[in-house]
Amino acid sequence: MGAGFATGQELLQFFANYGIWSYFAALVAGLIITFITRQTAKLGYVLQTESYEVALENIFGKFMAKIFDYILIFFLYGLSVIMIAGTGSGLYDGFGVPTWLGTLITVIVLFFVMQLDFTNIVKVLGIITPFLIIAVLIIAGYNVISPTIPLSEVDQYTDISRTPSGVWIWDAITYAGLVVANSFSFMVIIGGQSRNHFISQRTALIGGLIFTGLVVLMTAGLVANLEVANAAELPTLLLADQIHPGVRILMAVVMVGVIFNSVIGVLFPFLKRFTAEYSPKYKILLLISLVVAYLVSFIGFVDLVNFFYPIFGYIGMFITIALFIRWIYNKTTNKKLL
Repeated sequence: MGAGFATGQELLQFFANYGIWSYFAALVAGLIITFITRQTAKLGYVLQTESYEVALENIFGKFMAKIFDYILIFFLYGLSVIMIAGTGSGLYDGFGVPTWLGTLITVIVLFFVMQLDFTNIVKVLGIITPFLIIAVLIIAGYNVISPTIPLSEVDQYTDISRTPSGVWIWDAITYAGLVVANSFSFMVIIGGQSRNHFISQRTALIGGLIFTGLVVLMTAGLVANLEVANAAELPTLLLADQIHPGVRILMAVVMVGVIFNSVIGVLFPFLKRFTAEYSPKYKILLLISLVVAYLVSFIGFVDLVNFFYPIFGYIGMFITIALFIRWIYNKTTNKKLL
């Protein structure tokens, strides 16, 4: 769950503006994500690798894997820039911190956190998740129970031009591809470090189902307030503020924490691609990457989301199709693919 999810921008683009159909779109996307991330973690465990390059070679072969490698690297870094820009927007809208200062604080904290041992990094990532679940349940639950727009009138406020394609099923698949591409590298690492096969697949399965529930719930909350949500840069903060200023503060803290987590999730595999973990080169590349990301983040959070997300979704779709074909092959033949 990254900047787009925490702020509500992803869900507005891909789901909410389909009105009633948005519920089906969110559910379809969530189930695809659950299945494919489970397969990715299993692959990391079976190959006993923490390198997504090895996983890509196993799926596509050396030539195609090299192409996907370069594309994935480019977009992983692009996503880290989006996430860093998202923290700046979140701190400004949530607490009035100037965007440039909020982004700078994020970059400085990231520089120190990303020099921790990987196990400790994962622990940092896990701290914010329970608070996110609580915040989503409060915000989405309240807005579903007390909507500003009745469900029967939602279609009057939808703006199909804000969606990537105008076809809900296609955008559901594209969104699933986006999350798969975003999480592929990190899930390979998680699978490779799992103690056994059972843990590698069940961890991703449970996480995927929780993610699906949160996506459907938050989409429902946005649909219930679609008229005002479409006009907001950070819709989730708007929904929280309608409940109580205290809920807004809670959501602002959670949102920044979730975005911070997602930066680590995409930047760590990027750094590992070029350097050994925690080596002097790792620290130098980390510093350079964060400085460049800070400068590029001034383009603007929403503009970065609109540019990167749909394209990155198509990359994930190729990975999704390949893993799905592999699963069918393993289920229907005696010869098993790794």
